[in-house]
Amino acid sequence: MKVAFGTYFFIVLALLAGMMMPTQAAINNRLSTFVDNPVLAAFVSFVIGTIALFVYILMAGIPLGNLASLRQATLISWTGGVLGAFFVASAVILVPRLGVALTFSLIVAGQMVITLVLDHYGFLGVPVKEISLYRLAGVALIVSGVVLIRKF
Repeated sequence: MKVAFGTYFFIVLALLAGMMMPTQAAINNRLSTFVDNPVLAAFVSFVIGTIALFVYILMAGIPLGNLASLRQATLISWTGGVLGAFFVASAVILVPRLGVALTFSLIVAGQMVITLVLDHYGFLGVPVKEISLYRLAGVALIVSGVVLIRKF
């Protein structure tokens, strides 16, 4: 099976993005010590992230006129920011209590469970990919990893 160079780029990009999540949680945990509140730290993180995205939009020349199409977006389309805020705030709250490794192994386990459901039913327009014994075994292995990280 031949894999295109672009595929490798996206694999590396996905790995880097995955590495950023626990790093961001640890940084936001540090930030929360300065503002004395994990939710306030998450808020500051989102403000900085919003500014960074806006600067990127301007530098990349992405037309802001496309925002007018938001009027046609469904209600569910607006919930991504709420889910992101929940994730970031939860990570900031959990890291000092569970540690980075356990927090993110549990997060990955949760992600795998919901991905099976989303794929199986084709929720939110994703292609249907039914749950199989192999996919369940993959989740079981991840959960086993969580148990090992928790135990040791």
